[in-house]
Amino acid sequence: MNTFFRTCAAPLVALFVWLPAAFAQAPQPPEIAARSFMLVDVTANQVLGARDIDTPVEPASLTKLMTQYIVFDALRAKKIDLKQALPVSVRAWKMEGSRMFIDPAMKVPVDDLIKGMIVQSGNDATIALAEGVGGTVERFVELMNQQAKALGMKNTTYKNPEGLTVAGHTTTARDLSILSTRIMQDFPEYLSYYSIKKYRYEGTPTSNDTNRNLLLFRDPTVDGLKTGHTDAAGYCLIATAKRDVPNVGQRRLLAIVLGATSENARANEAQKLLNWGYTAYDSVKLFDANQAIVTPQVWKGALKTAKLGRTQPVVVAVPAGAGPKVKTQVARADPLLAPLAAGQQVGTLKITVADQPLVDLPLFVLEPVEQAGWLSRSWDTVRLWIK
Repeated sequence: MNTFFRTCAAPLVALFVWLPAAFAQAPQPPEIAARSFMLVDVTANQVLGARDIDTPVEPASLTKLMTQYIVFDALRAKKIDLKQALPVSVRAWKMEGSRMFIDPAMKVPVDDLIKGMIVQSGNDATIALAEGVGGTVERFVELMNQQAKALGMKNTTYKNPEGLTVAGHTTTARDLSILSTRIMQDFPEYLSYYSIKKYRYEGTPTSNDTNRNLLLFRDPTVDGLKTGHTDAAGYCLIATAKRDVPNVGQRRLLAIVLGATSENARANEAQKLLNWGYTAYDSVKLFDANQAIVTPQVWKGALKTAKLGRTQPVVVAVPAGAGPKVKTQVARADPLLAPLAAGQQVGTLKITVADQPLVDLPLFVLEPVEQAGWLSRSWDTVRLWIK
């Protein structure tokens, strides 16, 4: 079964912005007891702190995030349905590691298999879904690697859908941040699965019903995403939280902790990162979505000016208290000639903090500008020649 590989928004999330080291006042992240970590301000698309984010690691059950991405995509494409009952193969039934304890006598709805894969981290549920979407596990793994490439996960190779240790099955914190952000961006309708605290499929053990993400029980602002553990990978957690921020709305952070020493340790370190990010950095909204940031003159156009902006709000994260030091400047080519198509990039928004570069964002035409009539175009040609 083929799947549609989503790439259209990759530039927005793959190129995370680092706060420049030139800022003397840039907060330093806390000490994190893990092999590698990363804290991303998803709302601002900025990395606030990190260590060893390009070091290859075993993802353990964080592998299931890619499985979930492909399953969600198949649901949206109506290749499968949440109510559709899938068979449980002997291969799925015999899976090692964490399970939701389904067996070949059962046919389990996709909705329940997704819950078993996320809440219980069920390897059996994961295989059942992989076979249901890909036809075979091997074909599904091919889809996983194709999707990783499409998303810009340059240092990830999948060997299975569930995350058991296999030579060459590796990823990085940076690639996991890309995948996690894209899940939240591309499939908001399915994010509620990640905040389910308890789930058990009828006829399975009652002792196996609790989400291993301890932060769901400790921090009401945490609403996902996934845990992972093998002896080789250590204890891993990708945790995301959203908190209300004045003048911005909901601000989402994403904490990645890889290779901690225990289930409790990974939760503590992720919580430490999230709390630090929300207190050490302020979120500043500069422009609303679809707001005309600048309206330059257009030559030879049916309209005299063009509206340039972005379809998403322009939000930046800056060291606490540095909001008044944020400045913006627009750079663009002149003259601006019609026709201009909606979505066409015609300029750059340069954002600085305390006179230090923070990020350059492309500006796009928000509304099309058609060419003017022959007489008006001719007159503008003369005016440009004189100018």
